Amino acid sequence: MKLDVMLSDSVMQAAERARALEAAGVDGVFTFENSHDAFFPLVAAAPVCTLDLMTNVAIAFPRSPMHLAHAAYDLHLLSGGRFRLGLGSQVRAHVEKRYGARWGNPVEHLREWVLATKAILDHWQHGTPLNFRGEYTTHTLTTPTFDPGPNPHGVPKVLVGALGPRMTRMAAEAADGILVMPFNSARHMRERTWPAIRSGLGERDRTAFEVTAEVIVGVGRTPEELAAARNVRSLLAFYGSTPSYRPVLDVEGWGDLQPELNARSKRGEWATMPALITDEMVDTLAVCGTPDEVAAEIVRRFGDCDRICAYFPGYPAPDDLIADFAAALKNCREQPSPI
Repeated sequence: MKLDVMLSDSVMQAAERARALEAAGVDGVFTFENSHDAFFPLVAAAPVCTLDLMTNVAIAFPRSPMHLAHAAYDLHLLSGGRFRLGLGSQVRAHVEKRYGARWGNPVEHLREWVLATKAILDHWQHGTPLNFRGEYTTHTLTTPTFDPGPNPHGVPKVLVGALGPRMTRMAAEAADGILVMPFNSARHMRERTWPAIRSGLGERDRTAFEVTAEVIVGVGRTPEELAAARNVRSLLAFYGSTPSYRPVLDVEGWGDLQPELNARSKRGEWATMPALITDEMVDTLAVCGTPDEVAAEIVRRFGDCDRICAYFPGYPAPDDLIADFAAALKNCREQPSPI
């Protein structure tokens, strides 16, 4: 089990941040779409570190699969084979009203983007004919001028951000891995996510499919740090207000909370929403405690996963604390099985 943490929002701090996080002992870094581009910070980080690099996630539909293939190819080349392309669908309002892009059936739409991107990368790598024809995109024209040729580091993996059973199943059918969204619990992972992954994989080899659990982490050592680390309620309330995340609450018996959070968000009552998130919810949907406690709990919940993406929302986790957590996770995952 490897550990990934967030790199930086902006390209301006990315190189320095990559060096610091490598010194802290993490295995990889990721970016996501917020106020800056998801790819540029990884371009800055690639030459100055040996960390694994990943978009987590790049919003797929506003970008052509050809653009995504070029970005993935070049970052894989620049990093010496350490890049993974994580793609996500976002929600309709953002895709249409923020990005000005087309929205279709999100599962089938994203399936096409994954398959088209992989087809383009495979064409460059192996010379297979480029003849992708889908409902949302078509790629049939190619000439030597626009073909970079085989990547000496192979074809980068294409991963899908997912949580619901249909998207999860599709990821296991079409992609090289899954990024399980961070609003999650051990029970939801066990009862909903893993069965959907196994269903989607069918006869595929599980070891060839990368499973990454994303985890909201609150870590501290002193009473003051531990109190600050539990300041994840705002993020949990934000996630909980989104209808697509209700199944996680339903599994835990808290489904009725989602409409109330959603109603308050629509009224702009963001400041009142965190109070609805109880201590039990924090302990179920996030992982909080000392570095050793957090590491042990992550392994307990997600020990069958290949990687962990740790988010530290709501408080500034200093690098020495991230280093302690990384060391504790490494020590915990290297312990012999109690069986």
